[in-house]
Amino acid sequence: MHKAPTTAHQHVAPEIGEVLELLEIAWERSRDALGTAPLSAAQTRVMYLMEREPGINLSALGRHLSAAAPSVTRLCDRLQAAGFLRRFPHPRNRREVQVELTESGLAHLRDIRRRREQVLRRTLDRMPLDAQLALAAGLRALSEAAGESAEAPLRRETA
Repeated sequence: MHKAPTTAHQHVAPEIGEVLELLEIAWERSRDALGTAPLSAAQTRVMYLMEREPGINLSALGRHLSAAAPSVTRLCDRLQAAGFLRRFPHPRNRREVQVELTESGLAHLRDIRRRREQVLRRTLDRMPLDAQLALAAGLRALSEAAGESAEAPLRRETA
């Protein structure tokens, strides 16, 4: 019998899965520091998409989220009520509604990132520098392989 050659991903995938499980546990323990309050995770995900694609329309937002139009509208209604987004008509198609984050919405994302980075820095401080650099390179490659370009422009400003 011919045995298939062992590939690195057969050994790495379970390790990455284990790390993801640990991150979920850490997330639950550190909900105050890592959470997205007063927003839900879904609302925060919408804000990340809007930040990456300013002026995105509701249809495209729905496709990104794999969500029906009424669900997307309700999410946006809540974000608008919180003062985190504004809606405006498309300049060439008045029937199409576009959305973008307000300064308050951008500030909220900066605050989430700042808190998460503080927690992450404390963990990274316990790792050797070469391991930190290898982790960053590996995560960048994983992100690219997953279809999310690590080079995608993000409006990340640290407070």
